[in-house]
Amino acid sequence: MAPTPHPGRRRVAIITSNALGDTLLLMVIVRNLLDNGDEVAVFGRVAYALRGWFPEVDIRPIPVEAQLREALAAWDIVVQMHDHQPVQNLPTMHPRVIMLSSFATEAQPRPMLARFTEFCRVELGMAETGTQNGLVPRVGLQHRRHARRVVIHPEASTPDKRWLPGRFARLARRLERQGYEVAFVMAPGELDRWNDLLTGRFAVHTFSNLDGLATWLYESGWFIGNDSGVGHLAANLGIPTLSLFRRRTVAQRWRPAWGNAQVVLPWQWLPGAALKERFWRETLTCSRVLSAFARLTAE
Repeated sequence: MAPTPHPGRRRVAIITSNALGDTLLLMVIVRNLLDNGDEVAVFGRVAYALRGWFPEVDIRPIPVEAQLREALAAWDIVVQMHDHQPVQNLPTMHPRVIMLSSFATEAQPRPMLARFTEFCRVELGMAETGTQNGLVPRVGLQHRRHARRVVIHPEASTPDKRWLPGRFARLARRLERQGYEVAFVMAPGELDRWNDLLTGRFAVHTFSNLDGLATWLYESGWFIGNDSGVGHLAANLGIPTLSLFRRRTVAQRWRPAWGNAQVVLPWQWLPGAALKERFWRETLTCSRVLSAFARLTAE
C-alpha cells in the first residue's frame, strides 16, 4: 500500500503505555514524527520518568481525567497503543484518535518495531522511516564501564514469563566461575520473593525510579533476563542483551529490537503450544542459557 500524503505540519499527541517496553517502542513513532517535521507531545508515566534520556522530546505527565480532554484539544491526532490503558474511553475525548491495538495483535509474527515503522509509512504517510527511538545517553556516563558486570533480571510483569528461581541462581554461580561480576536487579516490591535465595550470596540492586535504573544499566557490561521491559531498556541502551522467552512466536513479536539483542528458547521437542507453554521453564536449561550467552559474548 502506498503511503498516504499528508498536508503540512501535523500536531500529534502520543499517549504512551504503562509498560516500559511498549513505551520504548512507541518512542520510535515519536522519533519518526519529529524527523518528518511534525510537532509532537508525549503523555505518559513511564515516558516522563525517562524524559532525561529523550532531551529533544516534549514529554509530560498524563493530566488528571478532568483536565485531559482540554489538554488533548490542542492536538490534531491522538495516538495510543492499547484500548484500555493508560486512558480508557479515549475516543470519547478527541475527534481523531488512532489506536494501535490492531498492529499489536495481528497474527503475523513480525517484531513490534517493524509494525510501528510500517504504521508510520502507511497510516501517517511518511516516505522515509527509521527504527531508532532517539534515546540519548546522559552526559558524564561511560558506556559499559563495568565490562565484566552481568546484570540478571529474574522478574517479569506476569508469573508465566518467569524462569525458575533456582536456575537463575545456578546461572549466576556458573557465570561467577567464568570470571563475571553478577548483579541481580529488581523492583523494591519484588525483593521478598528472592530474599532466601539471593541475600548474602549475590549483589542485589533495586531502584526507586527508572532514571536511576537506566543510568546503572548503561554502565553495565551484559544483560540476561526474562521477557520484560527491562530487557528492552538494556538493549535500547546498547547493552548486549539475552532474553529468555517461552515460545518462538512470542519472541518473534516481542523480542528487544535494538543492538546486540538475542533470544534463547526452551527445547522445542514438546508437541503443541499448550505443552510448550506449560513446561517451558523445565525445558529451558541452565546450560542452554549459558551457551546462548557465550554466543552473545562472541559477537
